[in-house]
Amino acid sequence: MFFHEVQAGDSLFTISSRYGISIDEIRRVNGLVQSNIVPGQALLIPLYTYIVQPGDTFTAIARKSFLSLDQLTAANAAVNPAALQPGMRLTIPNISNYHASTLSFYVVRSPELDRALISDFAPYSTSISIFEYHIASNGDIANTLNDLTAIQTTWTYRVRPLVTVTNLTTKGFSPELVHQVLNNPAARTNLVNNISYLVTNRGYGGVNIDFERVMAEDRDLFTGFLRELRDRLQPLGRTLTIALPAKTNEEIPWLKGYDYGGIGSVVDFMFIMAYDWHHAGSEPGPVAPITEVIRTVEFAIQYVPRRKIIIGMPLYGYDWIIPYSPGRVAPAISNQAAIETAMRYQSPIQYSTEFESPFFHYKDQQGLTHEVWFEDVRSMGAKMLLIHEYGLDGLGAWQLTLGFTQGPWLITKFFTIIKV
Repeated sequence: MFFHEVQAGDSLFTISSRYGISIDEIRRVNGLVQSNIVPGQALLIPLYTYIVQPGDTFTAIARKSFLSLDQLTAANAAVNPAALQPGMRLTIPNISNYHASTLSFYVVRSPELDRALISDFAPYSTSISIFEYHIASNGDIANTLNDLTAIQTTWTYRVRPLVTVTNLTTKGFSPELVHQVLNNPAARTNLVNNISYLVTNRGYGGVNIDFERVMAEDRDLFTGFLRELRDRLQPLGRTLTIALPAKTNEEIPWLKGYDYGGIGSVVDFMFIMAYDWHHAGSEPGPVAPITEVIRTVEFAIQYVPRRKIIIGMPLYGYDWIIPYSPGRVAPAISNQAAIETAMRYQSPIQYSTEFESPFFHYKDQQGLTHEVWFEDVRSMGAKMLLIHEYGLDGLGAWQLTLGFTQGPWLITKFFTIIKV
């Protein structure tokens, strides 16, 4: 399996002819409704035989196949890399023997839609964290979800359903709410009891705690709360996981509430939200630059066992109006919608090799210029390689309803998924 970066003059017909694959298959794998592809667009080609093209080198073929030069060379020992000729056939070796877990988020919609999406994504899932239940200041669970179909469907396909418990309010994630609960022993105990009851009563396989913007002064109390919750859930055979912001050091003031080492010693897995370095309220830029993801991984493995770390990836980007104006909020855009936007406006897609991130510009009907950064097969593949290289537990995504047609194909290229 490899990607083809569209060049000027390419069409789906010429690409299909070049690699010996049908146009319909290219459309299906890449989620293409239209055929007006644009230069710079990355198309995933689901073949394990590569037909050498004019100008190809072993290095270039290895890069587009997400392989090291040694891996490609070993799989084609009879081929002299210095004597490549167009039309030669190379074997793309299978690297899917890495056993990995996935933990992705899913926002419930309706029983019919829940059943359909979960059953589609189940072959590529270890756990699905169903979003979301809210906490109250006294430790109560403040809402209910119509989640029984999602829970039952998830178990049916040997996937562990996790309940997501958050500090979300109508005004966003509330650090004050977490502070109130953690600093009130009765409320903290009540919350542990309520989460345990919620998990067992509704048939969840565990919980994912998504408390965001935890205060520095609550750092130890937060870890202690997780330990209490672990001690309650573990005898029940339930899993405790957590969603954590990405940290690259201990000096970032707004992240001091998260003790990676303490938390890592308590939970079964941690989902690191390795995204939003640029976000809706920031200036344009890569959402999940590989440079920062690597720094996050290298920080995390100092404190947390590698096989407890799941790297979260965004199934979205942002669409900024430029020039950037502070205070203007950029709408999020799914990766698939970003590609469709580039095709609709016939905007060439550029790719930052420094950040391993694609981006493009377009001008809308009102004459406003936009800058879009998102994720594609190249940037996702680069992050999946990190899981191999650092020996991490696996990957996950926010969130499955956004869709990313090429995603499951990439997962099967890189991993054998662990099932429950």
